[in-house]
Amino acid sequence: MLTLLLLLPLLAAAVVAFLPRRRPELIQGFALVAAAATLVLSVYVAGLYDAAAGGVQLAVSHPWNERLGSRFSLGVDGFSLPLIVLAALLGFIAVLASGAMRQGAKLYYLLMLVLESAILGVFMARDWSLFYVFWELTLIPLFFLIDRLGGANRHKAALNFVLYTMGGSVFMLIALLLLYDAAPGHSFDMADMANGARNLPAEAQLLIFAGLFIGFGVKMPVFPLHGWLPLAHVEAPSPVSILLSGILLKMGAYGLLRAAETLPSAVLALQGWLAALAFVNLLYGGILAWRQRDLKAMVAYSSVSHMGVVLLGIAALNTAGFSGAVMQMVAHGLVAGALFLLVGLLYERTHTRDIGDYSSLIRVMPRFAFFTVLALVAAVGLPGTAGFIAELHVLVGGFERWGGWVALLSLGVLVSAAYAVRTVGRLCTGPVTARMHGVADLDRAETVAAGMLATGILALGFFPAPTLAFVSGSVGALARLFGAGS
Repeated sequence: MLTLLLLLPLLAAAVVAFLPRRRPELIQGFALVAAAATLVLSVYVAGLYDAAAGGVQLAVSHPWNERLGSRFSLGVDGFSLPLIVLAALLGFIAVLASGAMRQGAKLYYLLMLVLESAILGVFMARDWSLFYVFWELTLIPLFFLIDRLGGANRHKAALNFVLYTMGGSVFMLIALLLLYDAAPGHSFDMADMANGARNLPAEAQLLIFAGLFIGFGVKMPVFPLHGWLPLAHVEAPSPVSILLSGILLKMGAYGLLRAAETLPSAVLALQGWLAALAFVNLLYGGILAWRQRDLKAMVAYSSVSHMGVVLLGIAALNTAGFSGAVMQMVAHGLVAGALFLLVGLLYERTHTRDIGDYSSLIRVMPRFAFFTVLALVAAVGLPGTAGFIAELHVLVGGFERWGGWVALLSLGVLVSAAYAVRTVGRLCTGPVTARMHGVADLDRAETVAAGMLATGILALGFFPAPTLAFVSGSVGALARLFGAGS
């Protein structure tokens, strides 16, 4: 099942390569069917997972390079499976929202399907060498999606993205090679490398974790490794931004969780530094988001702030913190996906992203206004939304670990509330300007796409127990490594 899930988008991309270039509607239709099939299959795989048993399940393992000790090894657990379903959902939403992509449609949908397959591979890999291959594979489609189909500064944005990510990947590769050398079985298997890492001197563990943290921190992104993010988001096509913010950033946080499993002593030693970086991310991203007039730039910087919440949950090193980090990854994926979807659709209609150009869209675009307000209040963490559940768990986990210092998280929430309220005010109040007269509201397909994300946001907010139970086994096992199991 995991092999089929991994290969389905890749096989669909191969079919797209042979479809006639002059039939963009046929290409999109086929890509949409493939993305929908991937989503259905990911939900089916989630149904096969036994949350009560926990651990890695549905494992597939075949020799890849026996001399090097690498294997084609796949598996899922409570950390990876929610992100796999999220990636499949956002992949479907991104294709559904790509109706305006007529120029270069064949290249666009081919790259989108390859990107989805590479993302799924990152979350399913149980071998560090395979993980690294899929990690690097995501660069290729993203570079061409931004460089060929992006905005005016697309070349600079694509180059920045590749240089930042490849620079971080060099440190990650060196760290993985050092872990490989220490593994008892001289293999890239995650469990084998974790066993070897525990026998290393403390200084070596710290250096290896630092290398992994740089690689994962670029993608997450963690201050000051975030420089690629705002420009890439602004210049990328809006459906690509849905994947870029909704799921690509989660690859970094997911990798950090795997690094914590592998090098718990190093993470424990650096816990205070990780928490400090999390608070910097939280406040720095929120303040810069508040200063933006470009809506896409605002959402991009808000992602930096929200990933600070994820890092804070991981840094807490306890059950509540890890649960909050996983929930925040899912919640932010849904919220950021919704915001980039809606901002992109608004830009297609008005050809502006300047917040000062809008007013009282609730009169001319009521469906758009409803979904936008819902996404913005969910970003703040309003009770009843997924963001509230995530931030509450991180708050509890942080209080257990640091006491009153976690009040800084509330400061970040207040900053988020400031730019969210400002945006809602600009979009929904005041007179309807001449420029906004006649702007079309969301059509049926766009309403379905926004509605799916809104349903996820509210479902996780009102009924979080099933998801928390789903991840509890993996969360508990990781927390026990730090003496904080429930």
